[in-house]
This record gives sequence, C-alpha cells and structure tokens, in this order.
Amino acid sequence: MIYAQEKKVSQTLWQLNELMPMSNTEYALWLKLLEDRTGITLPELRKSFLLSKLSIRMQELGITDYKSYFAYVTHGKAGRVEWEILVDRLTIHETRFFRDAKTLSFIKHAYLEKLNFEQDNPSIHIWSVGCATGEEPYSLMMYIDKYMADKNEQCYLAVTASDISHDALAVGKKAVYHQNRFTNVPEEYINHYLENVGKDHYLVNDSLRKRICFNRLNFINLDSSTVGKMDIIICQNVLIYFKRETRIQILNQLVKHLLPGGVLILGAGEITGWQHPEINAVKYNGVLAFQRVQSQLECIQQPGYDA
Repeated sequence: MIYAQEKKVSQTLWQLNELMPMSNTEYALWLKLLEDRTGITLPELRKSFLLSKLSIRMQELGITDYKSYFAYVTHGKAGRVEWEILVDRLTIHETRFFRDAKTLSFIKHAYLEKLNFEQDNPSIHIWSVGCATGEEPYSLMMYIDKYMADKNEQCYLAVTASDISHDALAVGKKAVYHQNRFTNVPEEYINHYLENVGKDHYLVNDSLRKRICFNRLNFINLDSSTVGKMDIIICQNVLIYFKRETRIQILNQLVKHLLPGGVLILGAGEITGWQHPEINAVKYNGVLAFQRVQSQLECIQQPGYDA
C-alpha cells in the first residue's frame, strides 16, 4: 500500500495533541525494530516521545493507525526511504558551537600541549562520533586551528564526522548556521572562521570545510567501518541511546580506531566500570576521558593528570 504524503492533514481521524493509544505488543514491536536496525533502545519513560514522533509523521502521511505505519516502514523501497526519515525524527540533533568548554580545555592541556610539533609531518586526526549537524567537528577544527596559529606551529589537521542521520549530515556539509548556534563562540573566532551570508546566518569558511569529511555511520555496522586510526575520538551524548552491553561493544570497537597515546572522550556519566586492557582512564575535572597505552607493557601517565 502506498501512502501519499500530500494527503491533507484534515483527512486524518485524530489530532496531534490527542495521541492514539499504543498497545504493549505494538510498542514492543517498534522498540525491537529500532534496536535491530540502529542499536538504539528507548526506556519506558520515553514512550510518549516515540508516540509523538510517530504521530507527527503519520499525520503527514495520512496514516491513522500504528499497525499500518509499521507495515509501511518495514516493506519495500518506499519503506526503506520512510525509515530514514523516521530515524532522523527519532534522533536528537540540537547542539551548538563550543558547547563543551571543558572538553576543549582537556584537548588543549592533555593532548595539544604534549604534542611534538618537531617530528616529521606532524598530524592530528579526529573522529567526531555522532556529530549531528556538524557544530562539534567545526568547533574542534576552529579551536585547534587557532591554537596552532597562536603557537605558530604547522600541523596537518583532519576531522571525520559521522552520524546516522542523512539530513543532519547534509546540514553539516552545507555549513550554514543560524547565529543562535554561536552564542558560546568568542568574537575572534567568528571574525576569522565565519562569513555572514544573510540575515542571522553564518557560513563556516572553506579552509575548515575542506578538512572535514562527513559520512554516515550506523552503530550496528561499526565493526565494519572504514574509518582509520585516530588521535582523538569524541563520542559524547551518543551512548545514552544504547543498553550497557551495547555501549561496551561500541567502546571496544572505538578503541580499535585509536592510535597509541590517543584519547577517547565521552559524555559525563555515559559509562561506568568499563575496563579495557589497552585503555587507561585520565582524570580531568568535568571530562570523562581515556587514553590508549603506548604498548601492552606500558601505562600512560601524563604529567599533571591521574590515570
């Protein structure tokens, strides 16, 4: 059955503020579909979130019951396209530039200040996992680029930015943002790295855009990811969508992409009690971070930081 998106909302039998009830059986089916296809789990307390997102999309399509929409999403080419739209609705992309000052400070003190710029062809490779609409990778690029400019150092800098949402990645590639996304950004960064492109909007300049590679990543396929070895991996506010055992699987896979001496930065409280033979915790106020050991026999102990 094909549902025309152009059906008028007035033809639907219910209103957005009057969510249709969903049976426990139906809810279990939707949760299983979401977890099987993305690894994401939703706790019971977020049931209303799921219902509201489904309801909005169903109204747009003129579908009046969850069973019919489930059948639509799970069958045929149209269903595959619709699933991508729905996943974009179910994942949160609200963010802003320079959102986490403590993370930037950690990168400066625990990594950049330890980097040997005298080595041949110094480089920094960063992976922003769950980059949403791109504010995080561009913030990292701005901050590190300015750090090197202030120090008069030369270094190859590249950022890989990944997310499950096609629409979010498209925004990141376009690199045009409303001014309210820059409330935390110092004026010197705005003047140097952004271009005013109309009322209330800025474009990230080309010198940064060309050094960021956006690609789609579904965590259930992380073990087959072609992303290379990284010096810094940032995976913040992502693990909260997954069960503990899935979080550990994700982290173990991320370690494989981390160079010896590289750092993995997570959101505060996203994992507890995780241990890995090649990883040591690094204590830094307000930051949950780990560092990959240089070898199996050597533990990293950065001066000034407790591992």
